[in-house]
Amino acid sequence: MTTTLAHPAARLIDRVDEIGPDIARHAAEHDVHGTFVVESFDALKAAGLLKAAVPIELGGDGATIGEIAGLQRQIAHYCGSTALASAMHQHVVAFTAWRYRRGLPGAEATLRRVANEQILLVSTGGGDWTHPKGDATKVDGGYLVSGHKRFASQSVAGAVMSTMFCYDDPEQGKRVLNMAVPFASPGVTIADNWNTFGMRGTASNDVILDNVFVPDERVLANRPYGVVDGPLQVIGSIAMPIIAGAYLGVAEAARDAAVASVGARAQDPLIQRQVGLMNHKLQVAGWALAGALSEVGDDPGPSMDTLFAAMTAKSEIARAGFEVCDLAMEVASGGAYFRGSIIERALRDVRAAKFHPFTPEETLLRAGKFALGVD
Repeated sequence: MTTTLAHPAARLIDRVDEIGPDIARHAAEHDVHGTFVVESFDALKAAGLLKAAVPIELGGDGATIGEIAGLQRQIAHYCGSTALASAMHQHVVAFTAWRYRRGLPGAEATLRRVANEQILLVSTGGGDWTHPKGDATKVDGGYLVSGHKRFASQSVAGAVMSTMFCYDDPEQGKRVLNMAVPFASPGVTIADNWNTFGMRGTASNDVILDNVFVPDERVLANRPYGVVDGPLQVIGSIAMPIIAGAYLGVAEAARDAAVASVGARAQDPLIQRQVGLMNHKLQVAGWALAGALSEVGDDPGPSMDTLFAAMTAKSEIARAGFEVCDLAMEVASGGAYFRGSIIERALRDVRAAKFHPFTPEETLLRAGKFALGVD
């Protein structure tokens, strides 16, 4: 008899549910104080979930982009901040795995560190995208970089920052250099300034770089400035479904809490309609994510069509999330209005979905321009 072994990533959701109650137990406290969800990340490390996207042969689970999106969605049922902060690590790992499959320099070494040491990777891509905040100057053996990076999630615990800088190339003109910068590098400072409306446990503090030396071998890409070029299309296609999964999970958590609060009011036709509408919105948003993941696949290539599929799903999830969390507060009534309520926290957390590129409105604008052939 032949025995078929399950793929290592098959138990990701089960592993989340095993540690989920511990993650949820600390969520409210970190939300109140605006402190990093350190216990949650300790639990994720203990469960081996931060190395889920590392290829099996390098010591990880070999999880696909879709499996990682599902992982972040499930984590968000317990804590939105934990889901979003770890999503920023997960999408960098997934893109590094994409680079590893193409034999690109530095990828294997980074993935082995994620697997063996469970280091955290930090991304500044959301704040940089096509117009990075900071400049690079060429020096012998590398570059000196300076800049002020915002929304660097889990920066207080990060080991390496995946970031970008502008460079005035004497031959090519203004360029964007993607770089890997260790947080231990001289000249790197993490500000203690994360005090926000929602996602308060992500520790997405500003990072200031002042004449930080980056050797040539840590330059991962040299791209045109202000353009959504091929590498950025791939990065966005991988990152956005993973990030969107976290926000979908936040909205689902709000719905679940609202339904659990109904009790005897289940016979009220208004409550029935509102719950039905929440389920409707979440179902459509889930279909959008599934459709985008189908377009992205396991190993996406550069494609604006694929990128727009991912961005469209994120936009749909953002809009649905806002409405579902508002409805959840109406269904749960006044008790949900108090601080400490799962619904109140979800209502604030889900608002952050608007700030990732592309914003919902920018998604519509860019998609229309692309369809019309407007440069």
